[in-house]
Amino acid sequence: MEYLLKAQWLWTLVLGVGLYFPVRKLIWVMSVRRAERKHGPTDEEKREALKKRAYITAALLCFIFSVLYTNTLFQTPQP
Repeated sequence: MEYLLKAQWLWTLVLGVGLYFPVRKLIWVMSVRRAERKHGPTDEEKREALKKRAYITAALLCFIFSVLYTNTLFQTPQP
């Protein structure tokens, strides 16, 4: 059990996956709204293209954040 509590790679993965789905949805909604504000109503093809971009952006963002956060969290305090 102690190994699971100290496994930084596991917590990085759990945090990244946990953040991925809401961040993906948030990025997608914001990009669709921005596209509609600039160019008017969007068709389904444009929304799918924006969704694919949101998948990649969210994956990178969540991975980087989870790595940095768990590194900070598991850092040993300096005396």
